Amino acid sequence: MRIRFTHILDQAIKGMMLMTMIMAAFTLHAQEPDKRHVTPVKPQTNQVKPPPKGTDEKIIQQYITGDTATAIAEARKDSLRRAYKRYPLLTDLSIGINLAEPLFMAFGQTYASADVNATLNMWNRLQPTVEIGLGWAKNTPDDKNFTYKGKPSPYFKVGANYNLLFKNSPDYQVLIGLRLGYSTFTMDVTDIDYINHYWQEHLQAAITGQRSHALWGEAGLGLKVKLWNRVSMGWMIRYHGLFSYGKNEHSRPWFIPGYGPRKSSLGFSLGISYVLPMSRNRQTGDDTSTPRRQ
Repeated sequence: MRIRFTHILDQAIKGMMLMTMIMAAFTLHAQEPDKRHVTPVKPQTNQVKPPPKGTDEKIIQQYITGDTATAIAEARKDSLRRAYKRYPLLTDLSIGINLAEPLFMAFGQTYASADVNATLNMWNRLQPTVEIGLGWAKNTPDDKNFTYKGKPSPYFKVGANYNLLFKNSPDYQVLIGLRLGYSTFTMDVTDIDYINHYWQEHLQAAITGQRSHALWGEAGLGLKVKLWNRVSMGWMIRYHGLFSYGKNEHSRPWFIPGYGPRKSSLGFSLGISYVLPMSRNRQTGDDTSTPRRQ
């Protein structure tokens, strides 16, 4: 009886050991796929990527001291400064002469206005300008019986241009401009030929020494390009209109110095100018006074 009980106990223990081994093998097999999909973690390092070539030394020092937020903001501003060049307050000064109408007069035009002008380029964007010149005329209309003479008289214009290409080199500009002009002048109307049909008389007369003045405004669109070294050429199409002008008892002005014929609405200027730099470096974006890392 004792031997049989011992045999049964021995068989039960062997069965339990076999079940334990089977369960252990199943558990290891179930865990094996998880082990294959575990992503390894890379250890932390203190390696810092070098800054881009040309980065300002001040920004590099901010990176080194750990002020990365400020360094990133300054680096962005620095990249914008390199992408969009900045120009100093006083970029350059142009002294020029307008020769359009004297050239037209050589081809038969009966009036002309010529001036010298000075234009100050600020930030390569806003350009205050002054024009001072003389205008004269001599015209005998084909269908009229008189000759109009405008004696050489002065005119003045003040205004400003705006450079639409202010982010580019000052050597090439697209300009829109506004002007306010004023002139005081003297005119003669001579060779007046008049026939009195009632009395059958042929009369000739002249009206001389007539004085007048005019105030007008202009809006223009033009270009300016560099020709050679500091010499530039520019032209501008101008639309103008009279604000007021002096009327005389016997005549009205046909020609206004600096404006042109009183009834005209368009003008044209063509000039040569000499450009004088107003600062050592016209582009502050290219300033080399601050050391840069190479």
